[in-house]
Amino acid sequence: MLLSIFGERQQFSFPSIFIYGHTSSGKTYVMQTLLNTLQLPHVFVNCVEYFTSRLLLEEILMQLQSCCSETEQTSHVHCDTFNDFVRLFKQAVVSEELEDQTLYIVLDRAEQLREMEANILPAFLRLQELTDRNVTVVLLSEIVWELFRPNTGCFEPFTLYFPDYSIGHLQKILSQNHPPEYSVDFYAAYINILLGVFYMVCRDLKELQHLAALNFSKYCEPVVRGEANERDTRKLWKNIEPHLKKAMHTVYLREISSSQWERLQRDDGEPGQLKGLSAHTHVELPYYSKFLLIAAYLASYNPVRTDKRFFLKHHGKIRKTNFMKKHEKTSNHLLGPKPFPLDRLLAILYSIVDNRVAPTANIFSQITSLVTLQLLSMVGHNDQLDGPRYKCTVSLDFIRAVAR
Repeated sequence: MLLSIFGERQQFSFPSIFIYGHTSSGKTYVMQTLLNTLQLPHVFVNCVEYFTSRLLLEEILMQLQSCCSETEQTSHVHCDTFNDFVRLFKQAVVSEELEDQTLYIVLDRAEQLREMEANILPAFLRLQELTDRNVTVVLLSEIVWELFRPNTGCFEPFTLYFPDYSIGHLQKILSQNHPPEYSVDFYAAYINILLGVFYMVCRDLKELQHLAALNFSKYCEPVVRGEANERDTRKLWKNIEPHLKKAMHTVYLREISSSQWERLQRDDGEPGQLKGLSAHTHVELPYYSKFLLIAAYLASYNPVRTDKRFFLKHHGKIRKTNFMKKHEKTSNHLLGPKPFPLDRLLAILYSIVDNRVAPTANIFSQITSLVTLQLLSMVGHNDQLDGPRYKCTVSLDFIRAVAR
């Protein structure tokens, strides 16, 4: 498809091509391989690395200088505006003798262009017209073109979609990384088991490669110990199954390093034994913010009628009764957090803090900070007459870590 779009080397191609697809779907690899194999003159720039328009334009010009003369050291080019870029681009194309063939400018992670000046994206889309040169701009992105299109309109590029890898494609790609000391069929069987577990929740090729490399040693243990051969898939599966279940909890999270995970596998421990990001043990909060968060959790998961019994020293007699409403028989942790007013939050805070706390602006600003950190969420609208209502969004494990 791309070869038919590019055409012959000396022919004019599309002014701009927009290629999109999910992460790890082969966009960057296919484009780099195609351009290098056909030895087409090209410039390849990552927009995350060159995050301002000036850095981006200067990098394109510097790569263009070294496009045909790789041994020569290129000098730094100053380019402040897109008008300067068009002028310098024309000079570079003439000096490098690239007028009789198509030059490709590939902008990887092109969604970053939306954060730059408003004229950058429309100008790149019309670069062939502005420079009157045989140039094609290729935009690689993970989001659809509709999220790029400016409100004022622009030149529409040719769009091309890269679909996700199917399970068969992933099987072939991952099986190519088999260790030399094991047979291809043995490693392919391991990849088949891995994809059977993770394919529904993770189709990212890089993440699957990481998981395959991380858990393969555990899969080989029965073979190394002589308890099974390479074809005894039942024993191999029973040995690796609990470890893959543990790995399911850390997909994408990178809570612990690979060496920590391997040490944990050797000790047959649980992932929770290592302090990871999901336990929020790395979150540092101010002194009163911790108490505010604990108070918010208590207000979200305890009924209002229990406040007097829990937080007052002299609450009087509590009449015992076996009568419980139907919804109260279910655990509050299963029902989820309930909203509570600001007055109740402050009342619980005053009762759990030893010293006297004045309702100053410092306390209210810390409540706002907790909402900004998404540890609390505001429920309802700001124009309510009875004051704001909040809901605690953190888990019991988080509160236990904070309460320490």
